[in-house]
Amino acid sequence: MEQRRSSQTFKRKELVGKLNPVGLRAFKAAADTAKLRGNPYVELVHFIEQLVLSDRSDVQMIIAEAGIDVSRLTADMTSAVDKLPYGATSVEEMSEHIFQAIHDAWSLATLEFGVEEVRSAHILLACLKTPVLEGLVSKISGEFDKINADAVIARFADVVEGSLEGGAAASRSPAAEAPQRASGGDSALAKYATDLTQRARDGKIDPVVGRDPEIRQIVDILMRRRQNNPILTGEAGVGKTAVVEGFALRIAQDDVPPTLQGVSVRMLDVGLMQAGASVKGEFEKRLKAVIDEVQSSETPVILFIDEAHTLIGAGGAAGTGDAANLLKPALARGELRTIAATTWAEYKQHIEKDPALTRRFQVVKIEEPSEAVAVLMLRGVAGVLEQHHKVQILDEAIEAAVGLSHRYIPARQLPDKAVSLLDTACARVAISQHATPAEVEDIMRRRQALEVERGIIGREAAIGIEVADRQARVETGLAETKVTLAVAQQRWDREKALVAEILELRAKLRGEGVPLDAAAAAEADTETAAADAERTKVPKTEPPKAETAKAETTNTKTAKAKAANTDAETPDAADPSDPAADLARLRELMAELAEAQGETPLILPSVDRNAVAAVVQDWTGIPTGRMLSSQTEKALKLATTLSERVVGQGHAMEMIAKRVQTSRAGLGAPEKPVGVFLLCGPSGVGKTETALALAETLYGGEQNLISINMSEFQEAHTVSTLKG
Repeated sequence: MEQRRSSQTFKRKELVGKLNPVGLRAFKAAADTAKLRGNPYVELVHFIEQLVLSDRSDVQMIIAEAGIDVSRLTADMTSAVDKLPYGATSVEEMSEHIFQAIHDAWSLATLEFGVEEVRSAHILLACLKTPVLEGLVSKISGEFDKINADAVIARFADVVEGSLEGGAAASRSPAAEAPQRASGGDSALAKYATDLTQRARDGKIDPVVGRDPEIRQIVDILMRRRQNNPILTGEAGVGKTAVVEGFALRIAQDDVPPTLQGVSVRMLDVGLMQAGASVKGEFEKRLKAVIDEVQSSETPVILFIDEAHTLIGAGGAAGTGDAANLLKPALARGELRTIAATTWAEYKQHIEKDPALTRRFQVVKIEEPSEAVAVLMLRGVAGVLEQHHKVQILDEAIEAAVGLSHRYIPARQLPDKAVSLLDTACARVAISQHATPAEVEDIMRRRQALEVERGIIGREAAIGIEVADRQARVETGLAETKVTLAVAQQRWDREKALVAEILELRAKLRGEGVPLDAAAAAEADTETAAADAERTKVPKTEPPKAETAKAETTNTKTAKAKAANTDAETPDAADPSDPAADLARLRELMAELAEAQGETPLILPSVDRNAVAAVVQDWTGIPTGRMLSSQTEKALKLATTLSERVVGQGHAMEMIAKRVQTSRAGLGAPEKPVGVFLLCGPSGVGKTETALALAETLYGGEQNLISINMSEFQEAHTVSTLKG
């Protein structure tokens, strides 16, 4: 019995040795898939499934030739695998049907095609021509019934044309394919990861400012011999990915220790790896290929996994393993240097529950930056925003973006919310310089609506319906709208001319040419003027020839005189521009523009604090004037402001104002609140109104007041709801 089993094992090994590289990889992948899913046996469906998934194989060519629905076929195979027993900790046996398929395929290859190596097409055709195996394949999916095995054999060369198994690719061993993958020809690393260091060298990464301590922590951890894997934790928007990009910038600039110079930082796209991996085990196969390439790469590679918590549970159900288990051995031995990033909540929920995975990472906390540091960060990216939007950003806009976003957008984190706010303000200013203002557009839409209504009234009047009152109202509205539109158009033209001159003067003072936005606006104005002139052009009578000749002679003499004067001038006098005069003219234009715009500007020459405040007003509904008033002015006028709303309580308002002023001046204890007030008095004297007025004055609105009605906590057991 033992001798028979030994001979059977030898026969099986001999059969597997007949497989070409595609079939051999499918054979091994079938065993890995069964083990990952907890199936006790490797069945024929596992093997067929891996053959179907092999890229540009014979089987895929046959499927395409037969017109098989690949999505239906994939779903059928997944369903067939799901019906198999599961829960085993290891694979007990390979199904005899697999070896029968390989044996019959070998016979078909040698007898029909005269070759010794078994291709994937030989395996599929053998299954379709062997009655027992044909029944199993039909149970897996009815789509296989569409394949005519005899027809495929008759036209085999034409059917499998283009398959990688037909040429030298089929005869290469897996070891010979490693250099090709390393060179990037068919690299999983190039397919599923982005080279951040190369992007940094190409100038495609924005400058990273204010994160030097965190980058130094990353360098310290990566320099370890073992367990050299930092994981960045922090709230969404604090800049975890930006820290890694800053590290990549340092590598590109050789501003790292010699051990890390020349290292390639690759950002793994987990979503791209999961896309299309509907078959269980395909995701792990892709991840394993990436890990193998990282470990065998001649250039040292550091893998960056953003949203690392998505790897926990990816690819397998509970109890059957997941993608994170593939990383643990390499991370522990130091063979795979990885930078991970996730939010603190996701870290606590997914990663911290696995002690074996937690100890392989060193936590680096990325805190929200202070307002001062956030201002430095925004100054670093302001140049990129200016280049993108073709506008100028004033420093007051940067400070306003940080201050207003920190105060009025509490749901998001710095610097993300400040960058979004400044980016939106830049877009709004750029649009105002080229597009029709919203105020003018609204008037145009109102006029169009009234014209449509006038047409409806005209049709109703034609059939005898009484429309006199409506018609009078519409005509009056049209007349008023026409006047309003003319005024708005005139104001728009004036502001546009002023802004164009201001931008030109600013570019001249900076030593630049005409800015792109001013040039584009001037070009648009020129085209519009040319079109208007073309429409209103009156044909001119051709002048007599004598007068024409006389005019040409005069022009020639004038041109020669100008040229002589130009040659006589010194080089210094060639450019008559005076910076002092230009600055004075610029101030005059700015004052004239401010007078023309008033409180509602149509066009903005640059991004300033007013543009940023307007965006915050649209986002939050808080008026612009209330946002831009300084905290010092609010504190100094607090008593007067409160007394205007709560009448007759001047002494109480003075006491509250003094306490707030003391805190604003920095004379109070910094660890204590601004103030703790107990307002006492009968009903109706203004206690609640005082609290509402204080919240609106100091914090922008009554919605920022948290009210606790103590009448709801009269019972002893209800007091516990106040805790926490």
